[in-house]
Amino acid sequence: MEIIAHSVNEIKIAEIVSADIIIRSAQDGLDLLGNIYYQGFDKLIIYEKNLTPEFFDLKTKIAGDILQKFSNYRMSLAIVGDFEKYQSKSIRDFIFESNKTKHINFTETLENALERLGN
Repeated sequence: MEIIAHSVNEIKIAEIVSADIIIRSAQDGLDLLGNIYYQGFDKLIIYEKNLTPEFFDLKTKIAGDILQKFSNYRMSLAIVGDFEKYQSKSIRDFIFESNKTKHINFTETLENALERLGN
């Protein structure tokens, strides 16, 4: 796992780069959040491929548990990926509603993630 530091409008944003799944559980999310916070970052970008596929099956409650940790600790998050492949109405609604809050963002590109988190 590599952490790439970005600074947008004086906001420190960590981008996680890895070929592996980084978050498989709410505890993994909390551990990553603590690690990033400890290193002085304000916000986090992670890629869809770094999340367990069960994250996108809302029945597992993994997404809710993980994103609740980020909300509780006031760490904004952007997840970058291709979300068009998810046909479930519930996950599409979840992504739509999350993007409205701007605290949890689902974006297609790194540039869009940096723009959303940098404001």
